[in-house]
Amino acid sequence: MTSGKPIILIGLPGSGKSSIGRRLGRELDLPFLDSDTVIEERIACSIRDYFEREGEVSFRDIEQSVISELVATHCGVLATGGGAILRDINRRTLREGGHVVYLRSSPEDLFRRLRHDVKRPLLQVDDPLGRLRQLYDVRDPLYRETAHEVIDTGRPTLVMSVNLVVAQLELAGIIPSSPQARPPE
Repeated sequence: MTSGKPIILIGLPGSGKSSIGRRLGRELDLPFLDSDTVIEERIACSIRDYFEREGEVSFRDIEQSVISELVATHCGVLATGGGAILRDINRRTLREGGHVVYLRSSPEDLFRRLRHDVKRPLLQVDDPLGRLRQLYDVRDPLYRETAHEVIDTGRPTLVMSVNLVVAQLELAGIIPSSPQARPPE
């Protein structure tokens, strides 16, 4: 269904990469992988625990290796961690190795979704909304630089978000148009 390259989802924590990715994979009959899940399997602990024990630089080294491997070998839908785009090499690998969709949400929408989440290490701070605003300011330009498509996932439902991604992939020629999208003959 795709050109042999993965459909890669990027965005801030809580933007819907995993939930949209899983659903998109089912919709397109493609395997779904989450790079964070692969990393946790490799390090045999949670990313949060590894982050606290080994630090961000060590985590980003492992993440870079996993992303490089997955982009080269996975032919399906791939969700990445929110900070995967921080390294220039990852941005190049993602953009050149697959079709990248930036799932964009405002910091306020993300805060609404994540305010009770305790698993994301970068949000375990006194002011999570302020932290999301900082992350957005730094990362939004990097996501845009990396992405082939930008989809706003701030307010739409999961189904609407998946439909928006599918429509963009069809328009870009990454997947064939669905039969119901074609005009009657």
